[in-house]
Amino acid sequence: MDHLLVRAARGEAVERPPVWAMRQAGRWDPEFNKVRSGLSFFEFSENVELSAKASLLPRRFGVDAIILFYDITTLTVSMGLPFTLQPNRGPVPDREIRTMADVERLNPEPGPETFAHIVQLLRKVREELKGELPAIVFAGAPFTVATYCIGTGKDLPATRSFIKERPAVWQALNERIQSATIRFVNTLIEGGAALYQLFDSWAGELTREEYLRLAHPYHQRIFQGAASVPRVLFVKECPYLDLLTSSGADVVSLGRCHDLAAARRDYPNLVFQGNVDEELLKTGTPDEVIAATKRCLHDGGGRRHILNLNHGCDKAMPVANFEAFIRAAKGQV
Repeated sequence: MDHLLVRAARGEAVERPPVWAMRQAGRWDPEFNKVRSGLSFFEFSENVELSAKASLLPRRFGVDAIILFYDITTLTVSMGLPFTLQPNRGPVPDREIRTMADVERLNPEPGPETFAHIVQLLRKVREELKGELPAIVFAGAPFTVATYCIGTGKDLPATRSFIKERPAVWQALNERIQSATIRFVNTLIEGGAALYQLFDSWAGELTREEYLRLAHPYHQRIFQGAASVPRVLFVKECPYLDLLTSSGADVVSLGRCHDLAAARRDYPNLVFQGNVDEELLKTGTPDEVIAATKRCLHDGGGRRHILNLNHGCDKAMPVANFEAFIRAAKGQV
């Protein structure tokens, strides 16, 4: 079955732009918190029954796709590097990658058994959906995942220092992550994923020269290596639209730094995703959310556009604002 989202991602004419949101299953939703019931992140995400329930919760709001609930570090765990998710810090590796020997301990071709709970989660969610909605899977791009592996995360100066001091280790680490990512995504595509999104959250802060060297080639190779379903690229507030659009992605996710109408004009053969401001959904009123959503739909032109936010749903977002976003997306207000 060709779902609305898949048809839109292919650039086909659709009755309306589909809508979903990053982190649509998350702490902003009281029902999500009931399902999670105090479990740690990895305990929760590795429990297939609970993570399936969490993934499916946004269905009640009327979204056009379900994105599976897990973390980008799931892949590195399957490669042999365990992580914990620490409050106010994010994913933290059990042992930070420092040497070539550390890199060589990581498996560049993890088998499905090493991320079996994700395979099972996809199967469970698809069984529950019964073809009603498509399932989205995702992976972190090498640059961002590698920053977590070396323990720097969003601290770009610290990441730059590591790259300068250990360039061979950094490159080898990224190449292993690239190889594992292609294998991971293709396994999930074989399991029925309708499309996938590649997240490179921290690469948007790189200089253009750095981006061309440290991010762009890996995007291209992953999209070449896993190409049988629509491919979405998300780089948080990345100013280099020409590089995003030459990544090989079928769909480019836009931030608030981009003009959707201009992007649609300048790249008429690409599909764009976004870009209602998540800050407005956190702090604005339902009426303000509705107005912003309608403006975004107008700028998107009704085709080659997937309605989403510029980033993920914030944990402080009122439920009423998400409801308003979806209703506006579907022309119900």
